Amino acid sequence: MNNEWLILFFLVGAIFVGAVIVFSGIVAPRSFNPQKFEPYECGIPTKGVTWLQFNVGYYLFAILFLVFDVETVLVFPWAVVMKEVGMTAFIEIVIFFFILGLGLLYAWKKHALIWE
Repeated sequence: MNNEWLILFFLVGAIFVGAVIVFSGIVAPRSFNPQKFEPYECGIPTKGVTWLQFNVGYYLFAILFLVFDVETVLVFPWAVVMKEVGMTAFIEIVIFFFILGLGLLYAWKKHALIWE
């Protein structure tokens, strides 16, 4: 019985997504302006080579920001249930902070936090 409901759920979802894609293809306005097919639509024509390599430091900095941003998001629910769960929650958050600390130590050792 449960497998039948699961299959029905996925079929209805697939039909709904397909119907929305077809409907938006029919109803959505289209523009065939030649400028629409250019690689950049910011209004400023490019000069020289447009494919530039960015320094890997930008990506490392962004990934580190995301890691510690997710940490902040996960600490709030932990703080809410800390009294209810007790020592188990405390041990888990200590392990969580230890792993994040190791990540920060690794990034610091690799000089990923130095903005050049």
